[in-house]
Amino acid sequence: MTLSLYVDTDRWRAHQHALLAEFPGLVPVAKGNGYGLGNARLAQEAGLLGTALLAVGTADEAAEAVDRFPGELLVLTPYRIGEDSPQLPSRVLRTVASVEAVRALPGARVVVECMTSMRRHGIAPGDLVHLAEAVHDVAFEGFALHLPLDRPDGSDPATEVSTWVQAIGQAGLPVDTVYLSHLGAPGVAWLNVRHPHTEFRSRIGTRLWLGDIGALEARATVLDVTPVARGDRYGYRQHKAPSDGHLLVVSGGTAHGVGMEAPKYVHGLMPRAKGIARAGLATVNRTLSPYSWQGRQLWFAEPPHMQVSILFLPADSKPPVLGDELSVNVRHTTTHFDRVTDRQAVSQGV
Repeated sequence: MTLSLYVDTDRWRAHQHALLAEFPGLVPVAKGNGYGLGNARLAQEAGLLGTALLAVGTADEAAEAVDRFPGELLVLTPYRIGEDSPQLPSRVLRTVASVEAVRALPGARVVVECMTSMRRHGIAPGDLVHLAEAVHDVAFEGFALHLPLDRPDGSDPATEVSTWVQAIGQAGLPVDTVYLSHLGAPGVAWLNVRHPHTEFRSRIGTRLWLGDIGALEARATVLDVTPVARGDRYGYRQHKAPSDGHLLVVSGGTAHGVGMEAPKYVHGLMPRAKGIARAGLATVNRTLSPYSWQGRQLWFAEPPHMQVSILFLPADSKPPVLGDELSVNVRHTTTHFDRVTDRQAVSQGV
């Protein structure tokens, strides 16, 4: 009973190396559920890439990674004064987002987050003068700028970064290294020309690990197949079968993240219309599942259970047999797979 993620490892790694060439100094990011692959696997892959620095989401994730990644670790979540965090070795860098946080970490290695147009957290330009007085008590490792993905106002992200670099320099602070998130290679190249004495290092997670989605394939095991006639009752709520067909019990449920959809930002009229249509179907207990059999996307027979889902397959399709696998189209950042394995090794029976 397995929800599996199959990895075309050679193709997957080829994409990583191509991105590494596009972004010199790239800092891989391994956080959360490890983009569906697990942070332990990503720490190992980052080591194979030869990167000397790995970014993680939290201090707890850093504690888990210290035995898996031989290089330095950067904690992305800013340090909160008084937080209960694990003991971390000196090769771990902490992000700070306020002057007070800098003062609370004497002797620590810190990266200072700047308040960009994201407006999530970070020091403001007016804080730079106070920061200049505080950094003498820490091992200062550079600045970080986390940028928005979309810019409907037409503003230029590279210009925003450049403005910060100039402000930092004018405050008398060292601007040797700036860590960036969500800036394309052309923008980084422009910054390298404009600020030749600053090293710009891109922190990349989604595009690094999931950028070639064709190298990854999610599949679910068929656990049971039960024929039903129209009107037969089934499941926890004893719904009626809409027609003749089969109920398929497959691996993958709410514990895996199946059916637990994250909110999405919708652009345009057509996506909004589709969202309204899906909501209307859901009110009559009709919800498309992420599972497909022989190219046909199947409906949930009822809401997913904790570890399995029940699907309805109409009678005009030949049913699978126990042990067959269905394709699953899931969001990797919200899915926990039972198994992550090499596609070639499975096909060769290894």
